[in-house]
Amino acid sequence: MRKLFLVLAIAFTVLAIVFSALPLDTIAFLPIGLALVFCLLLLKKSENNQKMLPKILLFICTLSCAFVVGKALLIKDEVVEDTQFEQQKIETKQEAKKELEELENDLE
Repeated sequence: MRKLFLVLAIAFTVLAIVFSALPLDTIAFLPIGLALVFCLLLLKKSENNQKMLPKILLFICTLSCAFVVGKALLIKDEVVEDTQFEQQKIETKQEAKKELEELENDLE
C-alpha cells in the first residue's frame, strides 16, 4: 500500500508543479490537493526511517500551493484595448470594399 501511495504522491506532485507553472489559475489546486492527500497518507504509512521523501514531497506541494495562491492574488489580468489593431481592421474593411467596387466596375 505504501508503494501505491508513493507512486501516486510523486505523480500528483509532478502534476502540481506543472499546473502551478502554467497559467491555469485555480485549476492547479486539484492536483495539488490530491498530492497533499497522498503525501499525508504516505507519511502516515511510512516508518520513521522512510519519512524523508514524503516530507520533501509535502514541502514541494506546499510551495506549489503557495505559488498558485500568490499568482491568483498578486497578478491581475487586464484586458487592454488595442486601438492600433482596431484601426487596421477598419482600414482593411475599407480596402476590401474598394477592391470589390473596382471588381464590380471592371465587370460592367
